Amino acid sequence: MNSPISSPPRALRSRMTVLAPIESWWTSLAARERLLIAVGSVALGVIALWVLAIQPAWTTLRTAPTEIDRLDAQWQAMQSLAAESEVLRAVPAMRPEQAAAALQAATDRLGANGRLQLQGDRATLTLTDATPQQLREWLAQARSGARARPLELSLTRSATGFVGTLVVSLGSAS
Repeated sequence: MNSPISSPPRALRSRMTVLAPIESWWTSLAARERLLIAVGSVALGVIALWVLAIQPAWTTLRTAPTEIDRLDAQWQAMQSLAAESEVLRAVPAMRPEQAAAALQAATDRLGANGRLQLQGDRATLTLTDATPQQLREWLAQARSGARARPLELSLTRSATGFVGTLVVSLGSAS
């Protein structure tokens, strides 16, 4: 039951014919040259392994704690804004007269730096040299006191403050 040894498969034979010149070149090299090429190949492999696999993972591990802290702070800020949004949604709507009175009171605090015009469910605030603090306070009062939402903003900063217009929508009672 002896079977004759068959020749290698075609794919292996084609590989052998492609590798034959490389193998003959390798065997023609001196032992010292083969050692130098082998050491160089190992060094190149180690460098490639470092650059492609180890260093990116190491960098990720090194920067992960600060990135996690930054993302955690961002998440908490978003949660705070979401909670504030829920509180504002739960607040009942104001009658337009109340909202207009609250906006007028906030505008009166601006003095000569602000003028308010009411048109239906919208109000337009015209600012003349209002300080950033005055604008911030007016917006906070408009949001909490009148439950107004900003619609349009066209401001420029001059040497003495903000100049421009701000259009808000007044909340209407349902």
